[in-house]
Amino acid sequence: MFKGSMPALVTPFRNGELDLDTLKKLVEWHIGEGSNGLVPVGTTGESPTLTHREHEVVVEEVVKAAAGRVPVIAGAGSNNTLEAIRLVRHAQSVGADAALVVTPYYNKPTQSGLIAHFTALHDCAELPIIIYNIPGRSVVDMTPETMGKLAELPRIVGVKDATGDLARVSDQRLTCGADFVQLSGEDATAHGFNAQGGVGCISVTANVAPKLLSQMQAACLSGDYATALDIQDRLMPLHKAVFTEPGLVGVKYAMSQLDLCSEEVRLPLTALSDETRGLVDAGLRHAGLVN
Repeated sequence: MFKGSMPALVTPFRNGELDLDTLKKLVEWHIGEGSNGLVPVGTTGESPTLTHREHEVVVEEVVKAAAGRVPVIAGAGSNNTLEAIRLVRHAQSVGADAALVVTPYYNKPTQSGLIAHFTALHDCAELPIIIYNIPGRSVVDMTPETMGKLAELPRIVGVKDATGDLARVSDQRLTCGADFVQLSGEDATAHGFNAQGGVGCISVTANVAPKLLSQMQAACLSGDYATALDIQDRLMPLHKAVFTEPGLVGVKYAMSQLDLCSEEVRLPLTALSDETRGLVDAGLRHAGLVN
């Protein structure tokens, strides 16, 4: 159910407020371009700077707009277990297909703490859970052994792996089993991630190049890695440019160049530097997305 290219959706703003009309248009566009799922209110959706109610509204609107055509994996992470429980239950109540739950950031739990946190979230609802392991942001790294213990729970179904360590895919196949859903969380290594046993990517760049990334993932899933590599080569400069500064800022600027949404972000994030704008523009041209 969870495979292929799934954009980590941006949250559009207009004059500081949620731009829900644009959000709904983006959902329609992504589905039309071939995206295989949608992931609202993760890192790229600026979840740290949304109010609790805004977070809920975005999930509700994406589920409603998707209307069952593609799965919606709702961001539901927090470093407060009670808050994460509330978010998981809300995602279930509005019809999301799964919850994406980041490892608790800042408070640096032990591996035992991670097991307790994710077990509580598993037990609080009937919603499938995808672990989001991103040690560069959360400053805690879930080991493959810990993930293997959590994979024994029936509704812990997969991982978004943003470690950038391709050996992890093989390690996690050993500890979690070959059927455990492994999704890349890093665009630049997603092609190689699939070769190791991954089945898709929750992608930042897919916000601006959904058709190409859907085609790349489809090629990987069919075993046509040569075609997938051609697409990866087209997109690599854009991947790198988007992440020169915080990725959501880069991809919102890229989207603004295609008239998809405003480049507006919330503090403490700020607009791209002129130098990085030039890199993103060049990446868009190299990918054939602009002239």
